[in-house]
Amino acid sequence: MIGDKEERQTVVGVDVGGTFTDVFFLNEADGSCNVAKVPSTHDDQSLGIQEGIAKQQEKLSGVSLIIHGTTVGTNALLERKGAKTGIITTKGFRDVLEMRRRDRPETWGLWGTFKPIVSRELRVEVDERILADGTIHKALDPLDVKTAAKKLIDLGAESVCIFFMNSYANDLNEKIAYEVLREIWPNDHISCSSQILPEIREFERCSTSTLNAYLQPPIGNYLERLDAGLRKGGFEGEILIVQSNGGVMSVNMARSFPVRTALSGPAAGVIAGAYIGLSAGFPNLITCDMGGTSFDVSVVANGESSLAAQTSVDFGMVVRTPMVEITTIGAGGGSIASVDRGGLLQIGPESAGSYPGPVCYGQGNDRPTVTDANVVLGRINADKPIGGKLACLDVKAAKISIEKHIADPLNIEVMAAAEAIIRVANAKMAGAIRLVSVERGHDPQKFVAMPFGGGGALHAGALIKDVGLSKALVPRYPGVTSALGCVIADMRFDKVHTINSILEDLNINELVSEIKATANEGQKSLSEADVKFDGVETAIELDMLYLGQTHTVAVKLPIRLETIESSLNLNMIQSAFENTYKQTFGRLLVDIGMRVLNLRVIVVGHRPKFDLSILGPSANDSIKDSKTGSREVWFEGAWWQTDIYDRLSLPEGQCVLGPALLEQPDTTIFLDPDLEGRVDKFGNLIISRKNLL
Repeated sequence: MIGDKEERQTVVGVDVGGTFTDVFFLNEADGSCNVAKVPSTHDDQSLGIQEGIAKQQEKLSGVSLIIHGTTVGTNALLERKGAKTGIITTKGFRDVLEMRRRDRPETWGLWGTFKPIVSRELRVEVDERILADGTIHKALDPLDVKTAAKKLIDLGAESVCIFFMNSYANDLNEKIAYEVLREIWPNDHISCSSQILPEIREFERCSTSTLNAYLQPPIGNYLERLDAGLRKGGFEGEILIVQSNGGVMSVNMARSFPVRTALSGPAAGVIAGAYIGLSAGFPNLITCDMGGTSFDVSVVANGESSLAAQTSVDFGMVVRTPMVEITTIGAGGGSIASVDRGGLLQIGPESAGSYPGPVCYGQGNDRPTVTDANVVLGRINADKPIGGKLACLDVKAAKISIEKHIADPLNIEVMAAAEAIIRVANAKMAGAIRLVSVERGHDPQKFVAMPFGGGGALHAGALIKDVGLSKALVPRYPGVTSALGCVIADMRFDKVHTINSILEDLNINELVSEIKATANEGQKSLSEADVKFDGVETAIELDMLYLGQTHTVAVKLPIRLETIESSLNLNMIQSAFENTYKQTFGRLLVDIGMRVLNLRVIVVGHRPKFDLSILGPSANDSIKDSKTGSREVWFEGAWWQTDIYDRLSLPEGQCVLGPALLEQPDTTIFLDPDLEGRVDKFGNLIISRKNLL
C-alpha cells in the first residue's frame, strides 16, 4: 500500500521567505534530490508550502517527513500581529514588562516611546510571593486566579501568561495557577514562566514567557492549517519545525513553545552552510543569506555556528532562548532604493516583498528595488525569472522607475544610478559581514563567504573584494539552501534551570540528579517524535561567573552522562570554568569566589545526513555544452560582453572566467571580470580572484 511507512521515501525541507517559498526534496531510497521555488503566500503560508511540494511530488503519500523553517512567529513579532495577551503576575510587579532594563529606544536624547506587547490593563496582579531562596512567603489563593482570569477573558484576551516572582526557585504557586486556568480558560493558550524559562532575571523571564503566549494562537492556528491541508492531500508522515537554535522539534512542541521558532528559517541556512563548508574543506565560513526582504549574516568557525543566549527581536522584545547568532539588515532583493532629504542614496529597510514586489514584476509597485537595478544592469535574465510565476520581467518599467526616483534627483545617468543602487547595497552587506567577523577578532582572509538565497550569488564578487575574504563558495542550490538545511538539521532539546549557588557550597549529588532528570526529559521528548536517529548526544553546560560579576560565561563540562556520578566534582567544574574564562578574556581573576548560576542540558538526536556528492555534476557534461549564449552586462561604468552558462550542467573541475553569468532555476551567479569560478565534486562553485586558485 502506497501509504505504508516503507513506501514513504521522500524527505522534504521547506523554508518560507519574504518573497519565495523554497522546497528541497531528498529521495532516501535512490539518493536523488530536486528543488522547487514558488512565491510565498503571506495571508496563509501553508498554501505556498502545499503548492511548492506539489511542484515535484504528485502524491503526498510518498513523503515520509516534512521539516519546516517558518517565519510566522518572526513576522508576528515584527509586525505586532500576535494574539491579544494577558498576564497574571505577582502583586506589585505588573510593570516589569514595561520597565525592562531601564534602557531606551534611542541611546542619546530625551525623546523615545515604547509600547509593550501587553497593555497595562491586561496585566493583572494576584497576592502571592515566593522569596529568592524558594521559600513561600505568601501562598496563592486559587480564587484570586479565577478572578484575574475572568477579568482578562472579559477584556478579550486570547492567551495568558503566568509570571510570578522567583518562580524559578519554586514553581508551586505557578503550578497552582496553571491548574486553575486549565479549568476555566477557553483554550489551551496558557504559558507558564517556570515552564518556558525557569531562569533568574525577572525581565528576561517575563518577556520570553509573554512573547510565547503572544505567539501561541497564530503559530497554533497556522500549524493546524498546515497539518490539515497536508493530511487532506494524503500526507501520513511526520512534520518537524526548525528551532532558532538550528535543531528541530515536533509540531506539538512548537505549539507549546512557539517563541523558539523566532529566526527559524535563517537558522536552517546556517546549519546547511556549516555542513556544506565542512564537506567542501572550508570549516571557516561567513554565511550570507540574501532573500527578498533581508540579508542575514552568520559566522561558522571550525565547522560550528555560534549560539547566542538571547536576542532582541525588536526594542523591548527580548527572547532568552538559544539562537543561532545571526545579524540581519534590510538589504534584500526587494529592498527599496530612495534618495533621502539630504540627497543621499538609501537602500531599505522598507521592502516591496513578494507582492507587489519589484517594479519589474509589474504588480503595482513604482519604487525601484535592488532587483530592479540588477535587471537594468543585465545581470538578471528578464526572460527567465526565478519562481516560475512570472513569464518575464519588465526591464523598461524598472529603468523608468530608477530614472525617476534615483537618477533625476541625483542628476546622474540611469545606468550609473542602477549601479549606484548595487554599490550601496553591497556596502551595507559588507558592513554586516565586518560586524560579525573583523569587529569580533576574526581574520577575514581565513574565511570564505557563502552567499545563498535568491539574490546572494549576484553579489558574491563584491562581498569578497570589499571585505577581503579569501574566496566565495556558492552551493549547488543557493536559492534553496535554507530548505536543504531543514533536511539535515538534528533534533534538539534545550532546558535551563537556575542553580544560583557559590561553587564551594554546590551540592554535587543534587546537581547530578537534576542533570539526569533533565536529560531523561529530553530523551523522552526526542523519542516521542517518529524520527530515525543515528545517535543521541547529551551536553551539559553551566553558566558561571566570579562573585560580584553580572554576566556569565557558558562552561561546557567535559563529562559523559553515563559516568557523571564518578566524574563530576567541584575541582573539575572549577577547572572547566577557568579554562573557558581564560579563553574568553585572556586572564583569570585571583582570590575571588565563583558562582554557578544556571544549569543547561542539551540533548541532540543526530538525524542521518545525506552525502552531498549526490548533488555533484555529471561527468558527461562539458563547458561547451553548458554555454547558452551571451549578453551585455553593465559593470564599472561600461558594457561588457558576458558569456552565459547553464550552471547545473557545468562539469566538475571546470573553470569559468569572468565576466560570466551562471543561471539556474533558483538563482543567478555573477562573476566579475576579475574573478573566476571552479566547480568542485559537490557541484559548489568556488569563486576567487583570477590566477589565485
